[in-house]
Amino acid sequence: MTRLIEDYALIGNQETVALVARDGSIDWMGMPRFDSPPCFAALLGEPGHGRWRIAPAADDVQVRRRYRDGSTVLETRFTTAEGEVLLIDFMSRRDGVCDLMRVVRGVRGRVAMRTEIVVRFDYGSVVPWVSRQDDGRLHFTAGPDRLTLATSVELRGEDMRTLGDFEVAQGDEVSFTLTWQPSWRDDLPAPDAADALDQVGAQWEAWSSKLPQGDEVSEAMRRSLVTLKALAHWQTGGIVAAATTSLPEKIGGTRNWDYRFCWLRDATFTLYALLNLGFVDEAEAWRAWLVRAVAGGPDDLQIMYGVAGERRLVEYEVPWLPGYEGSAPVRVGNAAAGQVQLDVYGEVLDAMYVARKAGLAYDATSWSLECAMVRHLETIWDQPDDGIWEVRGGRRHFVHSKVMAWVAFDRAVRSATEFGLEGPVDHWKAVRDTIHAQVCERGFDPAQGAFVQSYGSSSLDASLLLVAVVGFLPPDDPRMIGTVAAIERRLLRDGLVLRYDTGDGHDGLPPGEGAFLACSFWLADNYLLQDRIDEAQALFDRLLGFRNDVGLLAEEYDPVAQRQLGNFPQAFSHLALINTASGLAGRRGTAHQRASGSSQTKK
Repeated sequence: MTRLIEDYALIGNQETVALVARDGSIDWMGMPRFDSPPCFAALLGEPGHGRWRIAPAADDVQVRRRYRDGSTVLETRFTTAEGEVLLIDFMSRRDGVCDLMRVVRGVRGRVAMRTEIVVRFDYGSVVPWVSRQDDGRLHFTAGPDRLTLATSVELRGEDMRTLGDFEVAQGDEVSFTLTWQPSWRDDLPAPDAADALDQVGAQWEAWSSKLPQGDEVSEAMRRSLVTLKALAHWQTGGIVAAATTSLPEKIGGTRNWDYRFCWLRDATFTLYALLNLGFVDEAEAWRAWLVRAVAGGPDDLQIMYGVAGERRLVEYEVPWLPGYEGSAPVRVGNAAAGQVQLDVYGEVLDAMYVARKAGLAYDATSWSLECAMVRHLETIWDQPDDGIWEVRGGRRHFVHSKVMAWVAFDRAVRSATEFGLEGPVDHWKAVRDTIHAQVCERGFDPAQGAFVQSYGSSSLDASLLLVAVVGFLPPDDPRMIGTVAAIERRLLRDGLVLRYDTGDGHDGLPPGEGAFLACSFWLADNYLLQDRIDEAQALFDRLLGFRNDVGLLAEEYDPVAQRQLGNFPQAFSHLALINTASGLAGRRGTAHQRASGSSQTKK
């Protein structure tokens, strides 16, 4: 039976992640990196495509779970008629090696347990050779990959699965360690699970000690920040948009994309959230990643890269996987990497400016890159692009894209003037003003009293909620007030914000997707900017209620079916939560901070 997306929790080691279901089944995991082909792919198919379950043998089981505070160490508590056990799941890393560890502790009584391991490399397609070593460990080997399983539990092979039955009494502890390493490498000794747990806990505690603490909102921010940290590669500095590929925007639909890559936009939004809470180290790591990734001419800038800055993200389909709840095709790679999205220039320049304000040290290479990006943007800003939502229906003059081109020039001006950096400031100001005038003339529909999705269109777009957030216009400008009102009229479904007009669909939802969670947080940000504090708080509280039991959010929410949709967990949703929470806490917030002091113009 397919599990709901919100039934999963994430564990990770900042190199890769795994998704653990409420019933103790790990249904998604790629090693050794976020974007590696998974060895457990049941999430997009069935158990035979790879999974690892540890759970009570009984059918009637109560489940509670939580994270250890400030970490991705997951505790799942199983209660049966015979007793209670605690399953602790976490991941660690060693030199060229990834470890997934599962510890079962007896809490009360005596509970019969079962483990079932189905390893299928390369998206569920490759059955490994399984061999038992002299020390009792099992090797699962195929091509370049080898998984080594170490445990004291007696295991047996049955129907292409590895099974084990054991009992855990109060005070007992049974551990399992699954280690990935290249198949040609000599085995490393399995780490002690208790020592590894202490080490992982200490690492997370050292980082999370700076996180906000206190009420429910602070806890929601803490969990979101930990999730963002888990999606950032500890060595490269790359930040992936989500942990998964091909979780659908609509059940049974075809809009299933691979999000295990580093979007410049998503990464810069993530940096806003981290920088506003004092995490400058992450900004330094990302800036270094950016300089490496975009090396070459600025005309070669991509909207996304691989975890280490790879450019070739060729998209292909995996036909042997049926997809989550039959939502095919399953895709690997992302063809949108070849799109032109003008807004990423503004996002990068804005992120660099925010980082400087936060105390990031001057870097000559970075400033040279920014200047080169602005020079190139000057030659293309007046051309159509593919837009923030990566539509594949042809390029248009998207208003949000033009606004963010304005942001690029505005932040270049501000970086130069406020930090004494060299650049043609007067020329940049002139280009900035030209863009501003064009957007106000061609992107605003007087009949609706609102900005529109693209020049000459009457359609609306939730990205227009960022116009005031980035400081293009003051939030009390009548055009912004009208834009927010128009979005409330036409893009709200059950109080949540859709990304854009796509026509009437089932139960009022557009064909293809649910409500986009980040856009709903943006609406709350605009309420804050317009001093509609009670409405902002009410919407934010409702959005908090869509998190799963361990505080995680996917990309979208279906208010009709009342379930999460899209890739999971989604960085965009969590960073939007953080920014809105910060805004509510200060009654001004990140939206105001981002726009503060910018060259807002009423024209």
